[in-house]
Amino acid sequence: MLHFLFLMIRWISCCLFFLLSMTASFAEPIKKAAFIPLWLPQAQFAGYYMAAEQGIYLKHGIDLSIINGGPEHSPAEYLRDGRADFAVMWLTTALQRRDQGLPLVHIGQVVQQSSMLLVAHKNSGIRTLADLDGKKVGLWGGDFDIPSRSVFDQQHIQVKPVQQSATVNLFLRGGVMATSAMWYNEYHTILNTGVNEDELTVFHLKDHGANYPEDGLYTLQKTIERDPQLVDAFVRASLEGWEYAFAHPEETIDVMLRIIKKAGLPANRMHQRWMLDRMQNLVRPTDGQGIIGELSKKNYQLVSQELRRRGLINVLTDYDIFVRSQRALP
Repeated sequence: MLHFLFLMIRWISCCLFFLLSMTASFAEPIKKAAFIPLWLPQAQFAGYYMAAEQGIYLKHGIDLSIINGGPEHSPAEYLRDGRADFAVMWLTTALQRRDQGLPLVHIGQVVQQSSMLLVAHKNSGIRTLADLDGKKVGLWGGDFDIPSRSVFDQQHIQVKPVQQSATVNLFLRGGVMATSAMWYNEYHTILNTGVNEDELTVFHLKDHGANYPEDGLYTLQKTIERDPQLVDAFVRASLEGWEYAFAHPEETIDVMLRIIKKAGLPANRMHQRWMLDRMQNLVRPTDGQGIIGELSKKNYQLVSQELRRRGLINVLTDYDIFVRSQRALP
């Protein structure tokens, strides 16, 4: 009897080993890829870091390395030079780089609406956009002042632009009457200095004709042609990472603080929590319409036409050529 049981166990073990071997032989190999966010590590990019931390990219067959972005690391250049396979860019930037000859393709829209603000002190007398006429306004320059300048054009406002650094110190010291700010970042920094929200006049550019989508995912056309499965897997894993981050906020903040400190950057738990909360508002469509990760055709046309009007691009690229729709994902 014992001998029979031993033989049965041995037979079952051999069968299991055979099945596991067959499964492994048919499994897709893990593919290496590199990804560069738009900026240094912070909760603005928590979904990608959590997808890496939780093995979500690996589950989708990708061994992903995340490169630190920042002012000296252009995502477009990293893609062009082959140092990255995927990148985060604003739509305004990506359309200009494509017009200049870089064959960028939009593969996923993470931030669904503009989070850009113009902020002023109420006691300065600024209550409406028209009150900014003739005033000094802090602008970041480059592609990041396109939304603000578009609003000024639409409102026929002439401001005195002042180059703004990565901080809001100039505004806090009274050097400008209004400052540029991101809802998830610099606005909270202003509040942390002791300024109450009811002491501020805040203009959300999305409410003034400049709802320009910001953080989107991009790759090169040749990457899609070479390995479309890799591209689709990266997008799926990234969106899954965002869902995980929103469902586990405290764990996500712990991970982000560790990564931020490892990068030698200052880290503040309260600020990272604010940023993660605001990102949830921005990633998920607020009107209940659309698909998470999908770029609105309406917003695409809005940005394209504005860039063309300003002479920043020469050709209006068709939406279906520039955008790899999430609806096509298997």
